[in-house]
This record gives sequence, structure tokens and C-alpha cells, in this order.
Amino acid sequence: MEHNHGHHHVQPASLKNLIFAILINGGIVAFEMIFGLLIQSMALVSDAVHNLSDIAHMLFSYWAEKVSRRPANTAKTYGYRKIEFIAAFVNSIGLSVVIAFVFWETLKRFSAPAEIPGQVMLWVAVVALVGNGAATLLLQKISARNINMKTAWIHSLQDSLFSLGVIVGALLIMFFGWRFVDPLLSLAICVFIAREIYKIVRQAVNSLLDAVPPGIDFLKVRNDLLAIPAVAEVNDLHIWETGSEQKLLSAHLVSGEDSPDHEAIIRAVQKMLIEKYGIKHTTLQILPASAGAMEHCYHCN
Repeated sequence: MEHNHGHHHVQPASLKNLIFAILINGGIVAFEMIFGLLIQSMALVSDAVHNLSDIAHMLFSYWAEKVSRRPANTAKTYGYRKIEFIAAFVNSIGLSVVIAFVFWETLKRFSAPAEIPGQVMLWVAVVALVGNGAATLLLQKISARNINMKTAWIHSLQDSLFSLGVIVGALLIMFFGWRFVDPLLSLAICVFIAREIYKIVRQAVNSLLDAVPPGIDFLKVRNDLLAIPAVAEVNDLHIWETGSEQKLLSAHLVSGEDSPDHEAIIRAVQKMLIEKYGIKHTTLQILPASAGAMEHCYHCN
């Protein structure tokens, strides 16, 4: 059995920008929630909830970054990288409850729209847009760190767009008196957040079930392995991830020769997997052409 664990200990970039973004979003949530409840604007309340979801995501990203760097041990041989998927799942379930409450309250507003001072709603949304814009710029500077930071940046960018949407709604209320715009915007935000929650939960569950990571085609990987000249057959192929940055693969490879050059095959496979799929942790078993069927491989595919 040959192993390649691809351990690369790279010093992480500074997380100070993430901390500043969390503080900015915390101020925005308090600001929007207070004024949203005072003027009974469900659009502001919904935007505040969306900002709250991003704070939870950023806190999870920060915590996961810290915990995931803990070394592996005899009990947790893969380390703590999967903690990010558990945290994402728990945060998403909690946020779903809040979204359901806001959605229900918004539906009741259609039958009895509240009198909303559009000017106050406008200025609150402008302040939120400035804050979200600043947080987005801070996160953009560290978005290349890994997929966690990139996702945090995307969420912050969405916050800025939502604040812009609330500004448009406030202007429509001020100039045309369209009070129904407020609950309509709230519903749109709730639906969008619910969609994002679903995608996060689906990815978290799939990762916890050791599913093939998103962006990787299982059959294409198999075909690429078979395209290597020395590989005649691929069995027991498994692809999974222990964290957003660590993808793993294990396989039984049958060579077309009775005395294969194991090292040459492993190097060719590793090179292809790293360059095409970013898979750096591989466990490969090379078998000669004369090898029979694996009698005791009960989980082979």
C-alpha cells in the first residue's frame, strides 16, 4: 500500500479583516433591527436578519479556521477539518427558524400594510449600505485565502446588494406611496436566504456523508485515471473531503504489466490529480496484471 498525504503547512493570512467585518456587521444588525421595529419595516428587519446570518457565517469561518488547524491524533486521525461542515449545518438550522418567523410576519403585512416613513427607511438603508460596503472591501482582501473566506466575502457582497434593494424600496414608498413594496422586499429577501440555507445544508450533509466534493466529476476522474498508460483498471475508487481545502482519494489500480513500476504510476497519478482536481491526499494500491479479483473487498465499487 502506497501513501501520499500531501501535507503542506502554510502560514495563514491575517484574520484581522474578518474580525473588523464581524464588528461592522454587528453594528449594522443592531441599527437596522432597532429602526426596522420602530418604523415597522419588515424589509429592514429581513435585511438585519440576513446580516445576522452573515455574522454567524463569519464567526463560524473564524472558529473553523482556528479549530481546523489542530493536529490530528490517534483518536481523530483526519484532524478537525470537518468541524466546519458541522458548524454550518447547526447555524443553518437556527437561521431557518428565524427566517420562518420573519416570513410569517411579512405575510400578515400584506393584509394590513403599516405606515412606513420612507425617508427614515432610506437613511437607515444608506448607512447599512456604507457599512456593508466597507465590510465587503475588508473581506475581499483575504478572499483568496480559501473557500471559507471567499464565501464570507460573497455573503457580505450580497448584504450590500440587499441594502441597495431596500434603498430602492424606500424611494418607491417616498415618491409613489407604494407601501406594499416593503413586505414584498422582505419576502424576496426571505426566499433568497432560504435558498442559500438549502445549498449550505445540502453541501454540509453531503460532506459529512463523505460524498464526492462539489466540482469534481467521479466518472471523469475514473476516466482520467484509466487514461494513464500504465493503468489498465480502476477499482474501489473513493473521493471525499475532510474540509473545504482538503480533498482525498483512494483507489485500487491494476497495471497492464505483471511487474509494474509502482513509483512511476503513483507519481503520474498524483501529478494528474493535483493539477486537474486539486486532490493532494491520495492512497493508492497498485496490483499487477496477473492479480485476481479482490475477494475480501466488501465495499469496492
